[in-house]
Amino acid sequence: MTEVLLIVGIAVAVFVGYNIGGATTGVAFGPAVGAHVLSTVGAAVLMSIFFFIGGWLIGPAVVETLGEGIIEEEGLLTLETGIGILFFIGLALFFGNLFGVPSSTSMTAVGAIAGLGLATGTLDWATMGEIVSWWVVAPIVAFWISGVIGRYFYPAINEWVAISRRETHLWVVDRSSTIPKVSVAEGTDRREITGSLIVVAIGCYMAFSSGASNVANAVAPLVGAGALEFEEGVLATFSNMEWGVIIAGVAVTIGAFTIARRTLETMGNDITNLPLTAAVVVMTVSATIVTLLSAIGIPVQLVIVATMSIVGLGWGRATRTTTVSDAVRGREETTVSVGALTAEEEGETVPQIGEEEVGDIPKASELFDPSTTARVIAIQNFVPVLATIGAYLTFRFVPIFGF
Repeated sequence: MTEVLLIVGIAVAVFVGYNIGGATTGVAFGPAVGAHVLSTVGAAVLMSIFFFIGGWLIGPAVVETLGEGIIEEEGLLTLETGIGILFFIGLALFFGNLFGVPSSTSMTAVGAIAGLGLATGTLDWATMGEIVSWWVVAPIVAFWISGVIGRYFYPAINEWVAISRRETHLWVVDRSSTIPKVSVAEGTDRREITGSLIVVAIGCYMAFSSGASNVANAVAPLVGAGALEFEEGVLATFSNMEWGVIIAGVAVTIGAFTIARRTLETMGNDITNLPLTAAVVVMTVSATIVTLLSAIGIPVQLVIVATMSIVGLGWGRATRTTTVSDAVRGREETTVSVGALTAEEEGETVPQIGEEEVGDIPKASELFDPSTTARVIAIQNFVPVLATIGAYLTFRFVPIFGF
């Protein structure tokens, strides 16, 4: 019976990791694929490699927090309860997908485990308080860092890099010989090569960050229950934690090579209004915050951090031609020069801070929709609440768990 439960538990963990791979591959490499810098296969390969590296080097810290730090009583997290927690993680994420809102796997996993702690009276409130505090602080930090970059540094960054989207592929593969040869497409200049390498490098960094944070979401319940600890045979080659990272890495790889094709296409084509330079800024800020917090064992909501980074960057760029006091007050008459927002072409100039150009000057409110942002964030936060409530009711009132 234990072996059957273990197989079921691994299958559910693989399913969760499979969906993580499908979702995060698009986030990490969608800009590169959309700009024809990478193919979908290339994106899947890089996602698999760097996700595993991040999970192996940093992921165990988050796994320990989810598997051991949230619930005080040892032995309470069993194989059976681990399967139940993984079930609610998958169910809640599915609910978020129905509304077309990418939800935070980390928050959902913490919510499901917290539901078990609440049902049994063993929740470690100190650890939960620390985690929730960072959930509040991290998006705010992402907003303001991106806002400062958008207002003061974005034009300089864009002038230096000026990453543009291509209609044709940047690299050409010659398969006429035994060993394929990769060369730069005709008409490609050095600036495009530099920009493409930056986009790919940041995508790899994003994949590394995802591995550091998301490995725990797929396998922490099983690792916390000690279900992957083998005492003899070939399986004993790796420890309980190492097997968890391996299973998560394999599951994410499967997702990256299959369902990620859809998310790559969506992210690559639907974010055309977000300049690649802006995408790189958002990815760098959010990945850095997530990696640093993962290193100290804090499961972080990458989706929400990235969302607030986008909003912050847009706000910073939108307020470039206004004074700080007007921007903070949000005065309706505040307008924004189009030239201050874009300047996507090499050599194009932008006005100094506080100056406006003559021409079409839309209001700042037209550049991003606060009501839509609020709706998305509300759903993103409701999904973990749903997982918490579902897990609590199940572990509290369903007798098969024996609580």
